[in-house]
Amino acid sequence: MIYIELFLTFFLIGMFTIGGGYSMLPLIQNQVVAVNGWIDDTTFTDIVAISQMTPGPIGINSATYIGYEVLLKSGASEFMSILGSFTATFAVVLPSFIIVLLLCKVYETWKNHPVFRGVMSGLKPAVIGLIGTAAISLATPENFIDWKSFVICAVAFIALYFKKVGPFAIIGIGAIVGLLVY
Repeated sequence: MIYIELFLTFFLIGMFTIGGGYSMLPLIQNQVVAVNGWIDDTTFTDIVAISQMTPGPIGINSATYIGYEVLLKSGASEFMSILGSFTATFAVVLPSFIIVLLLCKVYETWKNHPVFRGVMSGLKPAVIGLIGTAAISLATPENFIDWKSFVICAVAFIALYFKKVGPFAIIGIGAIVGLLVY
C-alpha cells in the first residue's frame, strides 16, 4: 500500500510542478511532511541539503532519498527501501516522460504544416537569444579574472565550435590548464 501512496504522491508532484527541481521542493515538503507525515521537517531539510550536494536535479534526488526514508521508517528492509527509492524516482519523472512522448507525437504529426513550421522558425532564434543572454551574463569580472581567462575561453570556444572537440574533453583540458596556469 505504501508503494502505491508513494507512487501517486510523487506522480502528482511531477505532474503539477513547473519550473524545475527547486520549484518542486515546497510541494514535496507539503506532501511528505504535512499531508502524509512520512518524515519530519528536520529530516526533509537534511534530505534537501544532501540532494543539493549530489549530482543531478535536486527534485529527483530528493524524491529518491525520500522514497528510501519513507520505506525505511515504515519498518521495511534495506532492499524494500531501495525499491521505495525507485518508486518515488520513477513516479516523479514519469509525467515529464509522458509529456515529452506526446510532444514528439505532435511534432511528428505537424512538423510539415506551414503554421507549425512558422512557430518553430520563430522559436529557434528566441532560444538562441536566451542561451546567448545566459552566456553573456556569465562574462563578468568574477569569471574573467585576467587575460588568461579570456584566452582559455576563446580556445575552448574554437575547439568546441570549429574543431568539434567534445564538451567533456574541453572541461577536462580546461581543468588541467587551470591547474597549470593558476
